[in-house]
Amino acid sequence: MKQMKSPTEIGTETSSESISIERLREELEGTGRSDASGTVVSETVAEVEASLFGEEAFSYDEAHIKSSLDELLVALVALRDSDTHGKQLLDDLGEEFDTMLSPGTVYPRLHELCDEGVLDQRELVKTKEYILDDADDARSEIAAAARQHLALGMVFRAALEEGDFE
Repeated sequence: MKQMKSPTEIGTETSSESISIERLREELEGTGRSDASGTVVSETVAEVEASLFGEEAFSYDEAHIKSSLDELLVALVALRDSDTHGKQLLDDLGEEFDTMLSPGTVYPRLHELCDEGVLDQRELVKTKEYILDDADDARSEIAAAARQHLALGMVFRAALEEGDFE
């Protein structure tokens, strides 16, 4: 089982044992990508879930997905070589994160990320494809979000271990 990094180690780890941010870093730098079918997305989600929960079933909460939608969309774009159009991203959210968001929720966020210069949009024949516009900025946003989530998770864990819930 892989060991999870502390919030201060996110974005600075060098261990081959780390999967989440180190894998994302590789993806943002253009190495370690798989084919366009989305297997990297599926493999990454499966590895994270297995490292945290083993064989235990896990289901994502839609409210948490929505609260981190910008960072999650950037991560999904970074993990893909192609097929980064809105419909595929919606499919990824549904298949990998048990979340059925409407196009009215996802597309405005994609457009805002483009306006902010995090993503760039390429017009294709029948759709738009999203790519990272500034990989360093995207990496920084993902690392900051990971630190926040890990820090909160560690506070919750400490409360469960040390709190008086009787």
